[in-house]
This record gives sequence, structure tokens and C-alpha cells, in this order.
Amino acid sequence: MEKSNGVINDKPGEESQPGSADFRAGSLHPRSPRSGPAEPSGPQPSRFSSPDLSCGNGSSFSCVKMEALEFLWGRDKERSKTQQRAKRKMARRWYQRRGVVFVIGLMVCFLLVNWLMFLSLQDHKVSIQGGVAGNSSSAVSFRIKKGDVKSIRKRVKPWRGVYGRLLAWAAHALAEGHNKPEPKDLWREPFVPASAWKPCSDQRNWKPSGGNNGYIMVTANGGMNQQRVAVCNAVVIARLLNATLVVPRFLYSSVWKDVSQFSDIYQEEHFINYLTPDIRIVKELPEELRSLDLEAVGSLITDTDIRKESKPSFYVKNILPILIQTRVVHFLGFGNRLAFDPIPFQLQRLRCRCNFHALQFVPKIQETSALLLQRVRQRPQPGLLDHYLVGPYAESMLKEKGGHSGKASKYLALHLRFEIDMVAHSLCEFGGGEEERQELEAFREVHFPALTLLKKTSKLPSPAALREEGLCPLTPEEAVLMLAALGFKRKTYAYVAGANIYGGRSRLVALNSLYPNLVTKETLLSASELEPFKNFSSQLAALDFIVCTAADAFAMTDSGSQLSSLVSGYRIYYGGGKMPTIRPNKRRLADIFTKNNTIEWRVFEQRVRKAVRQTKHVQKRPVARSIYRFPRCKECMCLI
Repeated sequence: MEKSNGVINDKPGEESQPGSADFRAGSLHPRSPRSGPAEPSGPQPSRFSSPDLSCGNGSSFSCVKMEALEFLWGRDKERSKTQQRAKRKMARRWYQRRGVVFVIGLMVCFLLVNWLMFLSLQDHKVSIQGGVAGNSSSAVSFRIKKGDVKSIRKRVKPWRGVYGRLLAWAAHALAEGHNKPEPKDLWREPFVPASAWKPCSDQRNWKPSGGNNGYIMVTANGGMNQQRVAVCNAVVIARLLNATLVVPRFLYSSVWKDVSQFSDIYQEEHFINYLTPDIRIVKELPEELRSLDLEAVGSLITDTDIRKESKPSFYVKNILPILIQTRVVHFLGFGNRLAFDPIPFQLQRLRCRCNFHALQFVPKIQETSALLLQRVRQRPQPGLLDHYLVGPYAESMLKEKGGHSGKASKYLALHLRFEIDMVAHSLCEFGGGEEERQELEAFREVHFPALTLLKKTSKLPSPAALREEGLCPLTPEEAVLMLAALGFKRKTYAYVAGANIYGGRSRLVALNSLYPNLVTKETLLSASELEPFKNFSSQLAALDFIVCTAADAFAMTDSGSQLSSLVSGYRIYYGGGKMPTIRPNKRRLADIFTKNNTIEWRVFEQRVRKAVRQTKHVQKRPVARSIYRFPRCKECMCLI
């Protein structure tokens, strides 16, 4: 309902009349006595004066002289008082001006010191403790030598985003908080409710499947984490359809450019043997089926044939008849094509059993990961999850170094999901202007043609609306502001997972400056140690997976990331309530970041901590949510 606006109309009959003034127009005489109160006929004595009885009407000379003296004395006295009042007034003004100048001077000095501190932090040399030579081609962190400062400044310009003011406050807060204790819940999660959940998906309550209805082949797309989910979903489908599973294969991606196959990442024999009580698994198709043209016989099933998160009933109704008829079905892609609810209890438990027990990394990845953990901790002391992640290499590393010597340093793992594929797919904007928009649009046309077509044919939400809804990944600047606001000290050791950060080194100046003890796999390992993994992005992602999962605290910047989801789920499953994960509510953070030009640092700290604290609540898996990310459910874990 619209409110009607009141309108004031000027009427000629309501104009002011000339006679309303104190003096009539055109006359110097006061107006008629009728217009005001009657005046007294003679002068009235002052309230503070006394009557003069000796001088009568003041006609004598003595009275005149006395009056003159009194007049002069009174005038001098009045002048003296006026001068004193003027002096006091001038003194007050001088003190006020001096106070204002003093306050302004303090503020200028304060801002100047903050600015100098921030500049010095930006030029601070980033060094890696432990004596390991880093790889100078790292996409995340880099070193600045004393003689190369000027050349580096010319080649790597810091990102001039919208958070310069808050970053300066963060630098000041980190410098001031050097000797202050960290918040109590920074490295913890609610232990009592979290520790009540124990892993139990290894328990079985059925007989092995014969796999008599045919063979299921899966060629999974995406990166290492998407492929891991597809493998576990394929195991469930094989049991559902009473089929034999052929060891999964991985599809080559133009984005990831990795030719790694299942046996290059996971222990194939362990996978087959561990799941034998559940399904039958073979390494190859029988010879009589290898020559079949699967596409011609209708056995090739792509993602366009299956809706995302389809129910088990879809597979029984549509896939089982093809399987029985042709003896083989080949799923190509198979990304997130099985729903989380509704699904039978034992099938859901099999899903968990595959992810948390059956998939173990190959010795090459385990050994290198153990080396990373040793160097990031600066001690050979094993962590809580090392046994599940690196197997025998945790104990063998201890023997080589002579046992538990000293206390290991706590470290934070940060997954910066800010690669160009994520940035382009989000349809958000990140402050790069027209050049950024053209670059991301060109990337979408090559790698996400369906998204490009949808953008041309449909009206999609604006980048501002997407950011407001929390659908944009956090930028590196937003991530470091979140860490500083949460209370992580400047000396915190931070392992950054991720590669080829969009925007390059300029987007990481703030992160490197505020947290100089920042490391990556490229800086912790030598060139020769990294050589076996070169050009194998999935194997490099496996190293990140292990180091992030074993961290004392893990922070994600995008909850939709598969790596972040799998890491947080693994920490819940095996962590026993001692492995905290920071899951930012991006919608609330977006509302906070929009006030970056006005919000005070103390208020910013309080709001960020509240937004993150609310995500640390221990809860059961919500309906239809991923069991890989939320394993606290009766199918995966048991509540004691």
C-alpha cells in the first residue's frame, strides 16, 4: 500500500501582514500602545542598585563629581572584568585548539604507523623453516630475496582489491596480538557430543553378492575427489543390481589434464579384497565381452541419460533390464548420479565402508605424504589420523628419526578453492573488471559450453545477487581476513592446498604477508621429491587431501568443494571429536564483507567468530545430504 504524501498549499489570504512587525513599514515610530503592554512613565531602579539619598536629583557639583568618579571607577572595573573574561575565553580556546591538534596528531601518527607496518609486512621475507629448498615455481607461495625486492615489485603487483582498509587493520591486530592467548575454541570442536560418535561402517550384516546379472564398468570424470565419490556410488549400484564390478577407470579431463588411473592413486588389491564380502570385483571384462560395441548395443550410459542423484528405483527399473540383456553396462561420467536419500540402510553403510575403509592411497603417495607431515610439523611425531592416511609410513618415519623427540607444532590447513574452473563456473565477479569478465567467459565457452548456453538463453542471477546468497567462493583476501578475525596468530603454520590460484601471485600477497609461515607441498618438497608427481594433478590432490585431513585445524573457503567435503567427513569419522573444521557461512560472511569500508575491526572480529562458531555445532546428517561430508548417521557411525 502506498502512502499518500501531504501537500502544503500556499494561500494568498494567509500571507503575513505588514502590521505584524515590531515597527510599521515606512515609519520609525513604534507602533500603537494597543499592540503591546503599557510602558512605565519613569525610569525604574535596577534590581541590584540602592537609592541615592544624599544627592537628591543630582544637581550639586559634589554629586556630579561623585557620579563622575563612580562612573570612571565603574568603567575601569567593568573594563578589568571584560579583560579578565576575554583572557579566560582566549585561554579556553587555546586549550581547546591544543587538545584538538593533539588528538589529530595522535590519529595521524597511529595511521602512519599502521600503514608503515602493513608495508613492512608486505615486503617481509617469506622463509620456510626446516632447511628444505622450495620450488620457485610454486603457484601459491614465493620467496623474496633482499636483492630482488625491486624487481619483484615490478613483476608482481599486489592485488588492489576492496579490502585494503580491513587488511591494514588485520595486520595491526596480528602485530598487537603476538603475546595474547588465542581463543579457547580455535583448535577445538565440541568434544563431548562429537566424541559420542564412533566409526562402525565396517560392520556387515549380509552375505556376499554373486554378481550374476552381468558386469558394470565405470569411467569416472572430474578430479580425484569427484572420481572417489563416483567409485563408491558404483560399488553400491553393483550390489543393488547383483552385478560384478570391473575396477573403475578415470576419464581424461581437459581441465585436469591427468592420465592417472585407479591403480596409480589407490591400492587396487586392498580395494578388491576388502569389498569381497560385499560385491564381486574383477580387473577386466571377460574376453568374450571385450569386443562388444557397447554404444551400438545400448549399453553405454552417459550422464545425460541419468538424472543427478537418481534414486535406487531408477536403476532397478531402467538399468537392470539392459544389464540382463547385454551382460554389461558402461557408465561414462557418473558424477553424483546416486541419491543419498531414500536408500536402504545396508547400501548406505556400504557407501561409507568404501569411502572410509576400502580406498587407501598407494605407497608412493603415502610415503611422500608422511614426509610432508613431518616437515610441516617440524617433528616426527605422528598425528591422530596418520595411521589411516599414510599406513605403515607413520611408524617407519619415527624409527628413522629416533622416536618421539619433542612436541610437534600445530598447523592449520587451508583449502583455497580459487582455481579458474571454480571461479568461472561460479558466474561471480572478483574485482578484475572487464578484462576478468572476458577471460572467464572465454574459459566457460571452452570448458563449460552448457553453462555458456544457459547464460545466453536464460536470465540468471546477477553476480551481486550470487554473492549476497553466499554462492561465490571466498577470495584469498577474504580467507586471510577470516583467519585473522578468528584469532589465528601471525606465527601460525599454515598449509595451503590448491594449485594455480586465479590471479596468480598478486592475489596471494596479503596471505603471504600476514602469515609468513605459510607452506605448500611445492615449498616443503624438493624438486626431485616432486618429480614423480609432475603433470599428475590427481596424485598431487591426494597429497593435499592427506595433509589437510591430518591437520590440527582445517579451514575451507567453499563448502561446495569436493575436497573440502571429503576432508571434513574423514576428520569427523576418525577424529573422535578432536579434529575441528572451520566451515564459513558464506552468506553471513558476504553480509559482513559488504561493510568493509565502515565496519570497525573489533565488530568485524565478533561477527566473523559468531558466523563460524554457529557452524561448529555437532549434528546428525541432514536428510538428503552427503554421507561423505556428514557421516554422523546410523549407517556410518554409531552413537554411544
